[in-house]
Amino acid sequence: MIDQRLAPYGVFALRAALGIMFVAHAYLKYAIFTVAGFEGYLGSLGLPVLLAWPIILAELIGGIAILVGYHSRLFSLALLPILLGALAVHFPNGWVFSAPNGGWEFPAFLAVGALAHALIGDGAFALRSTPASVINTGRSAIAAA
Repeated sequence: MIDQRLAPYGVFALRAALGIMFVAHAYLKYAIFTVAGFEGYLGSLGLPVLLAWPIILAELIGGIAILVGYHSRLFSLALLPILLGALAVHFPNGWVFSAPNGGWEFPAFLAVGALAHALIGDGAFALRSTPASVINTGRSAIAAA
């Protein structure tokens, strides 16, 4: 049973945590690892180094949008490929994220959190909610396939 009175605040807590996490990871890549360092990491994985800025900007802009609740369900869906990419990169390292080079538990948890947020709704204090018809249209397209 979902408590309709408190559920929007629970979704807000999830939304705020996701938004802060994305902003923090964008900052980490920009200021701590540096863009050049992140490019080097992507290159070491055999990925195009040109993905560095798009990933950083997607995490920053998407994280802010999720945090403030500006079409946040759509941003959670849009950021899923980045989370699934991180999951694929960390999968060979094992489960626990404290493993050398980081395991896959954290990216998997965040991907599920982003998906849950997209399915549940924007929650309380959202600046501009994602119209349910947009999300329902996507589900209808998937069901029709």
